[in-house]
Amino acid sequence: MQSIFWLADSLLSIYFWILILHVILSWLASFNVINTRQPFVGQIGRFLWQVTEPVLAPIRQILRRLFGNLGGIDVSPLIALVLIGFARRLLAEMAISIR
Repeated sequence: MQSIFWLADSLLSIYFWILILHVILSWLASFNVINTRQPFVGQIGRFLWQVTEPVLAPIRQILRRLFGNLGGIDVSPLIALVLIGFARRLLAEMAISIR
């Protein structure tokens, strides 16, 4: 049973870092530090978008319903990171309680 908790924690940790990379890449693209039209950068950007968008889109919809327009600031990655941290902590506590 411990191995299942370890696997879930590892997957959440990997997704945490994918979200961080997505945010960094979007900032770099917004400030014209990198060119997303370059094929390699475009591939990385598309991959990160395809992996993170299924999680971030519902969070954005909920935020839009609750708060309306936030002035162009996208806080959905921050909320997703907090939720991942919460899930990892919950998994750790469940793993300890099962022992």
